[in-house]
Amino acid sequence: MYRAALLLVGLSACTPVPVSPERAAEICEDKARAAQGPTGSVTVGTNSRTGGFGGVEIGVTSDFLAGRDPLEVYAQCIFDRTGAAPIRPPLLR
Repeated sequence: MYRAALLLVGLSACTPVPVSPERAAEICEDKARAAQGPTGSVTVGTNSRTGGFGGVEIGVTSDFLAGRDPLEVYAQCIFDRTGAAPIRPPLLR
């Protein structure tokens, strides 16, 4: 009996927390934008202690590499998080 109760408590801790449709849209828009193409940033600066510095960051998602449609990525992401269709179209670049 004790083990069954412990198992139920453990399984309930793994249950995903529901996300509001508005928050899901924000999260999924970012995912859909990343599916449009590579993302990246460049950092350049200087300081008095170490002198100049710089950096480059490039990101590529598996959705982009697989050639998935960003609108499809958005709709599937919304459904996965809310169990419903999107409440609005994505705002993509």
